[in-house]
Amino acid sequence: MGDDNEKDGAPVALCASCDRCRARKTKCDGNRPCGNCATKYMKKHKLTSIEGVDPSLFECVYSPAKRRGPVPGRSGQTRKASEVFGRSSNSGMDTEWQSGGAAAGLGGVQSMEELQLRQMMLQNMGGGVSGFGGMEAAGGFLDSQQAAIQQQLNLIQQLQAQQNLNERSNAHQGGASEQPAAQRRKIEKPTNTDSNGVPRTIASHTHLLELSDPDGSRLRSYYRLSVDEIFGFPPTPTDEEYCLKLNIPGMTPRMIPGTHLAALSAARFAEVALGAIVHNEVALGMELCNAVVHCLRESVQEPVQPAYMFEVARSYFLLGVFRAFRGDMIRYFKYRRVCLTYISKLDNDANAATLLAAVSFLDAWAYMIYNADEKRLPDIDKSIPPPERPSSNGGSNATEMEYNVKMNPSHIASDPKNKNWIQGAPPVYLNNEAPLPARSLDALACAVRTCCDQANGRFAAISKEAKSDMEDIPQDTIITPTTTAVLAHETELCSRNMVLSAFTLLQQYEAATPSSHKNQGIHLVISAMDAFLDNGDEDDTGGFTDSQIQSLLSVCNTVIENPLLLHHGGPTYHMVSNAAVMLCHLLNGMYAMKGPEGIKKQGDMEAAMFEEVLDTFIAVRKLLVIHRRKLPVKLRCHGIPRPSLGLPEEGKPFIDLGETLLCACRGCQGFVLMACSPCVAAERAQTAASKRRVEAAREAEVESSDDIDKELDDLSNGFNLDDDALLGMLSQLIQT
Repeated sequence: MGDDNEKDGAPVALCASCDRCRARKTKCDGNRPCGNCATKYMKKHKLTSIEGVDPSLFECVYSPAKRRGPVPGRSGQTRKASEVFGRSSNSGMDTEWQSGGAAAGLGGVQSMEELQLRQMMLQNMGGGVSGFGGMEAAGGFLDSQQAAIQQQLNLIQQLQAQQNLNERSNAHQGGASEQPAAQRRKIEKPTNTDSNGVPRTIASHTHLLELSDPDGSRLRSYYRLSVDEIFGFPPTPTDEEYCLKLNIPGMTPRMIPGTHLAALSAARFAEVALGAIVHNEVALGMELCNAVVHCLRESVQEPVQPAYMFEVARSYFLLGVFRAFRGDMIRYFKYRRVCLTYISKLDNDANAATLLAAVSFLDAWAYMIYNADEKRLPDIDKSIPPPERPSSNGGSNATEMEYNVKMNPSHIASDPKNKNWIQGAPPVYLNNEAPLPARSLDALACAVRTCCDQANGRFAAISKEAKSDMEDIPQDTIITPTTTAVLAHETELCSRNMVLSAFTLLQQYEAATPSSHKNQGIHLVISAMDAFLDNGDEDDTGGFTDSQIQSLLSVCNTVIENPLLLHHGGPTYHMVSNAAVMLCHLLNGMYAMKGPEGIKKQGDMEAAMFEEVLDTFIAVRKLLVIHRRKLPVKLRCHGIPRPSLGLPEEGKPFIDLGETLLCACRGCQGFVLMACSPCVAAERAQTAASKRRVEAAREAEVESSDDIDKELDDLSNGFNLDDDALLGMLSQLIQT
């Protein structure tokens, strides 16, 4: 067919340089693709070689020369159009369109100009074919190619129209994603990259994102059995699922814009990073966390679109969880703030409520370790300002007016009282349209905050009665927004009723969901809170009810069977530690009542119960000791003493809780000191504070002499620079 086309005139001559090189006035080697276009493609798609890549994907276009025939002075470099496409014109374009089109630019879609040029070329070729007669088949082929090009043009127009609409909407609403690209801060290129400019942490671990990769599947399993077991986030969509979500006809994974792909990759890297840290692969986890940072830096080069806004918000939240595991509370609070900024832009959908409930539960943990004292928190307002309130508050329904709370995600995220941790009445729980597991989790978070406030009140009373030198407990850590809301609606929002409501909601969800999987994470927390809030009695088991004992054993046995549950993001680890402390009290009570001889009786029911409780305590204590060693000193809960090797003398406790290294949380300290007088409790609390300082100094000394710890510190310091660069960029975007 090429020969027939040529006999009517001279062949179509093309420029010696491709369009991109001519526009940039750079030297072009004349290849297809040229060296400059090939390098740009490899950097953009993070490749090390172009072997096997369809030449049509490089967007290396040679426009027709302005005059027919050879270009004067450069005849040796002039080629026919058929040679540029590799074969005859028809067969070359057939290969191109069957492969799905060129993946150039951010969208992975050919430029509008190139598609229009090819459409004109096809129209011209179609005219030539029709004049030959007997070529209906070829004419039909060209018609199909024109239809394919027209479909690509329509796709580009839809993407452009969608982005323009979103930018206008963001400009009207304001926020982190409102600035046009020209006004955004120039992102520094990462220095620690491979030969193609791809960050090393991404290039080394991209294979982990493949669903078929065994190591990636293993790390994702650790994540799902630990962190996600309680949060229950929706799965990160595959590229194919994301194309369906965009709902654009003809959209394929190769056409997904680069910023969208970066956001999806950030969410996937965040999951495997947490899986690595859960499995104690610390160095790998830190590298994967750094890959998340680089992906997020790439994703915010353009305004964040609603299609992947949730993935970006979730990635920042999981980054915060990772930082919390490492004890880096400053960056934890910063990433949490950024997450809320993006949540404030989300519509009122189920995913936003699920993410807010997860934030609320993790906030309850921060609320515990800081003893509800906001004055002790790092001041991040200047670097990451709180999210702006929506311009329109809208109307309030009856529930919102009754509890003085807004239930829309944008209002929850931007509420000034929630800037450090979500507090007050539980907004997700009160929202009847939110997913049932999210409502259950938010109810439990509210119950934890209430218990912390009550513990602060008890310790303030102990300090006053004992007239000790305990640290002052501010009044605003006792009468908090949460306590105020609970006192105003005590029947509905008291801790006990919150736990019962959480259990009821979870039962409703499990009854309506046809799945054999039981959410062990939330069930574990419910069982622990149920045991803690039981008033007990004075029967023969030492002040514990039968249901309370069963709840304590259930908590400990669940963790023994599934140790990964200790890695929940939130107060779960502290709850299990306190359940073990209550088993100590139970063992001491039974031993005091029965004595050394009574617990040895064969066939005695209470002796058998003593043995079961002791076995459970020994097993769970071992797990807690191992887990505690992995944590930074400031995040550790109680250091629980072991039972006596031999039976102690009558009148002595079976387990001496006086040797316990107390947690810094007052809510946790109350479990150890529950049987002490105010004077003894105050004295032990003061002693525990000095012991924690000694432990911290000893740990620092050990780490300074350990080569492995030094390597991890060096690695962490290097990666912290990338985190700070991302946070600095986000700070400027949010403030402007």
